[in-house]
Amino acid sequence: MASPFGFDNYLSPETAKTGIVSPFPGMNPYLENPLFWSEIHNLLIAAIFRKLNPQLRPKYKVAIEKRVYQTTDEDSLLVGIADVAIQTVQKIQPQEPASIAVASPVVEAVTVDLAMPETVKETYLEVRDVSTKEVVTVIEILSPKNKRPGEGRNTYMKKRLQILGSYTNLVEIDLLRDGKPIQQQQNNIQTDYRILLSRASQRPKADLYPFNLPNPIPSFPLPLRENDTEPLLEIQTLISELYDEGNYDLVIDYSQQPVPIISRENAAWVDDILKQKGLR
Repeated sequence: MASPFGFDNYLSPETAKTGIVSPFPGMNPYLENPLFWSEIHNLLIAAIFRKLNPQLRPKYKVAIEKRVYQTTDEDSLLVGIADVAIQTVQKIQPQEPASIAVASPVVEAVTVDLAMPETVKETYLEVRDVSTKEVVTVIEILSPKNKRPGEGRNTYMKKRLQILGSYTNLVEIDLLRDGKPIQQQQNNIQTDYRILLSRASQRPKADLYPFNLPNPIPSFPLPLRENDTEPLLEIQTLISELYDEGNYDLVIDYSQQPVPIISRENAAWVDDILKQKGLR
């Protein structure tokens, strides 16, 4: 049996026993649901951590780091807007004698929803040189807040620019169809997903792996220092194993459309795949 720490087509004992596999050849769009994504994000970070560390020793060590910031829910109601708008209209009255008191209109309080501050914790990976303690490569898996306007995107973009202005390599994995991509393709070509490899020695040039929902997630070499052997990172294998280990087949309702919504073309493809697998 192949090593569970390798990057071959390893089949976990759970998968071999249960036969639970994702019905899709690439990214499972149902895993992008906000109900699942936070867990998927953290599990994928941990899976990369477990896969890479045995491959990179003794020169490098992979560490899980955390980015913390405060933001408000961009999807919440606007601050100060009542559920029901109430207007008080006061008619112009004829001039009253000074001795007669005029009652002021009664204004009653209404209940409103406030956009409350939220503490966000986003995990990412750093590959460090054991001898010098230098960060050689940063691996980021994008979250929905990174792809929406607001503090989440601003915080991430600031960190990204710091990396691009340093001698640190950057791996940016975007497995979310929703939101505005961080890295735009030339000629405004749009794809569902993308993986960016930015080697410090080759900037401003970078390798972009664009792919769509029907495509398998491409494998790529992890950038390290020049002349070092670079292990192949197979995100597709890790996602497939997480689907099995997390028992996501028990909680995903394949009779419904994915959330976020998909294009009409993708919807037809998804429907065909699920019918072939007997899930619709």
